[in-house]
Amino acid sequence: MTAHDPSLHAPAGGILHWFGLGRTGAKPPAHGQRETLRQHQLHAIGEFLEQHRLELSAQTLTAAHGYLTGTDQHLARQMDRRVADGSPVTSDWLDEVYHRHDRIDELAELSALMQRLETSIDEFSKTSVDARSVTNDYNSALEAHVEELDQAGSAGAVISDLANIAKAMLRRTREIEKAMVVSEAETRKLKRNLEVARRSSEEDHLTGLPNRRAFEARFETEYRAARAAMEPLCLALCDIDHFKAINDGHGHDAGDRVLRLVAQNLARISDDRCHVARHGGEEFVVLFREKSLDDAIQALDLLRQELAARNFVNRATDTPIGQITFSGGITDVFLHADRRTALRAADIALYRAKERGRNRIEIAGVTDGLSLTD
Repeated sequence: MTAHDPSLHAPAGGILHWFGLGRTGAKPPAHGQRETLRQHQLHAIGEFLEQHRLELSAQTLTAAHGYLTGTDQHLARQMDRRVADGSPVTSDWLDEVYHRHDRIDELAELSALMQRLETSIDEFSKTSVDARSVTNDYNSALEAHVEELDQAGSAGAVISDLANIAKAMLRRTREIEKAMVVSEAETRKLKRNLEVARRSSEEDHLTGLPNRRAFEARFETEYRAARAAMEPLCLALCDIDHFKAINDGHGHDAGDRVLRLVAQNLARISDDRCHVARHGGEEFVVLFREKSLDDAIQALDLLRQELAARNFVNRATDTPIGQITFSGGITDVFLHADRRTALRAADIALYRAKERGRNRIEIAGVTDGLSLTD
């Protein structure tokens, strides 16, 4: 089940063909054909908005275009999942989806800014320490000269004046050295605060797991290291089954507890070669380093079975929740052209697990994750 009428993807004259995304190598449409193409585009978008009872706005038009043309596949998969779960595609939901993407972009920009600030602080700290060392050496030398001038005070008024000037300089440089000590302490405090802020920006506060932005950075690091060492690297996307029903039936507090429960269970397999993060909503991502695909599947599926074997109760209301399960899509990262394609393939396998009954792990094929433009 998809978020629009399946007839829009009909092979002959379907929407992909109308948008120029069908058969490759086709000749550009003539003027009359372009006009027909434009009319078909407007008609398809209108049908999409009407089917979902969406108001006409820049955002809904963008969503309709991105979905129908396949240019926003992340949004398309989320919409398909939402409809498959029996949930409506609404303007408020689209606002939430776009806001989440904007938030991720903001966090990425913040991270880059924090990185530049941290580098500047490190450079300043080194310069400050070096300057204090030089000042201290200068003070020691100046103090020795002052003592010599004091001893030679009987030589006359000029030497006495020089001694007074040198003493004033010594007092001033001592003050500068003290100020540098204070500055170094403040720099260390700033670095500690920056580290706290960095950890906060990379942590999902509900589950305590790394968030999506932190995972992206980890994925890039592990991808390069595993490729250089010729080690296996597997990626899994997991999604809590029927999570909306839990929220609707037991409330968002219970939904939050379920999120934390699944996060804690997934975190059990996390170590320095297995990284678990909250990818957004009720979705989690797991990265396996130095594990074959078979071993990664076994570890994840065992965890799924253990969780599914339990029955849960909402302690706040003593109402049975029953089973809490998750579905997963997993892939060998190096079967794909790049990290982005591997992530997309795992997402497609996850969607396939949902379609095939949930509470299962599906393996992504080599061609999963390839878009129309790949």
